[in-house]
Amino acid sequence: MSTYVTPKRGAEAQAFLDANPDIESIQIVWTDLCGVIRGKVLRRDEVVPAWNDGRFFPISALVLDATGQDVPETGLVFDEGDRDLLLWPVPGTLHRVPWLENTAQYVAAIHDLDGTPAYADPRNALEKIVKRFQADLNMVPVGAIELEFFLMDRASAMAGKPIPPRSLINEARPQHYQAYYLQDTDDFGPFFKDLYHWCDLQGLPAKTLISEYAPGQMEIVLRHRADVLKACDEAIMLKRVIKAAAEKHGLCATFMAKPYAQWTGSGMHVHVSLGDDAGNNLFAAENPADNQLLMHAIGGLKAAMAESMLIFAPNANSYRRFRRNSYAPVAANWGVNNRTVSLRIPAGAAKACHIEHRPSGADANPYLVMAAILAGMHYGISEKEDPGNPVVGNGYEKRAKYIPGNWFDAIDAFWRASILKEYFGKEFVDTFCTLKEVEADRFFAEPTVRDFEWYLRAV
Repeated sequence: MSTYVTPKRGAEAQAFLDANPDIESIQIVWTDLCGVIRGKVLRRDEVVPAWNDGRFFPISALVLDATGQDVPETGLVFDEGDRDLLLWPVPGTLHRVPWLENTAQYVAAIHDLDGTPAYADPRNALEKIVKRFQADLNMVPVGAIELEFFLMDRASAMAGKPIPPRSLINEARPQHYQAYYLQDTDDFGPFFKDLYHWCDLQGLPAKTLISEYAPGQMEIVLRHRADVLKACDEAIMLKRVIKAAAEKHGLCATFMAKPYAQWTGSGMHVHVSLGDDAGNNLFAAENPADNQLLMHAIGGLKAAMAESMLIFAPNANSYRRFRRNSYAPVAANWGVNNRTVSLRIPAGAAKACHIEHRPSGADANPYLVMAAILAGMHYGISEKEDPGNPVVGNGYEKRAKYIPGNWFDAIDAFWRASILKEYFGKEFVDTFCTLKEVEADRFFAEPTVRDFEWYLRAV
């Protein structure tokens, strides 16, 4: 049993069960380093004890690759005897799962048996940096996440040859870019009706919906939160809702960064600012260049971007997204009201001035992305980093600070990280790099169809 003495949390779980007497199963939702949702399913009578005392979970779960395979090279599998840690519930996250019968879920983070937060748990990594931000600077990070995703024909997607899906209300199938095309959102209206209803039932602040810049590509915006941990919890929950609603309607929803060669990829745009204890926006400015705090934050984000790319683009497929004139940034630069840069100050009222961080793919882990962003901002503010001049016009044509353009360069840059090592810790950097290095080796060891198409007879 745990020797970690905590206030009893079971009262929240018991109150939920009392209010929902039909609930029979409860899913523990935990997100690993690769951004994959994993966990356990409890029976009703197990829930209150799990909230009071935690639930055992093997340490090897911390270092699974994207396919769920152990990575013993990290030293967190057999070297540790694959010992148990504890899944601790996150208060306020216990909700019904509306697409499953008599089922609920809650978010968890992993701690050691003595209560120490596991350093390789993504949520813990973010919480550590948030606390440092507040302790060192007396500022509150504020954030919101926009998720782009593709709806696909399910049969073709499962066969590895995806095509856009047929409308849910007629026989039409999207074929063109058709950005912001309302007919596309109408065509999948039944899907969105369920999605928004389920979000309401789970308390998810899903807001603006748009049809994006490819057939079947959509984007949903989540509301800003003064609690960025909650903002990331909600992004994970929204992914679950989107996938479940797609399945109900015979579709497939994917957050792959670049599922189609000929179409644009899917990003995760993160909107961030800093507040004081009274809730005032410390980035507020009529002219962003006049706000030194904002400028230093941007300077830090630019300085940390190269070593952060393994977090922003964690998979082999992630790097297919970065193409000139694709709305995916290819350099560490910034600008005002400019979508060709990686750090954008959106148009809007002075009191709402903030940074839109654009490099991350939809396949990235929201907790780690937010943590890396805050680390860069904290560094820039502490060191008074100069962001340089903003980009005016086409950011794809301007010379800018290098960022890695492929998986191996990103792994190398993360190994050599100086800024992120200070904020995430050397143990985290070594573990995440080892995990991704092994995963890359496994990925490229397997010949693909393209190998045979290109080389079978030609060489």
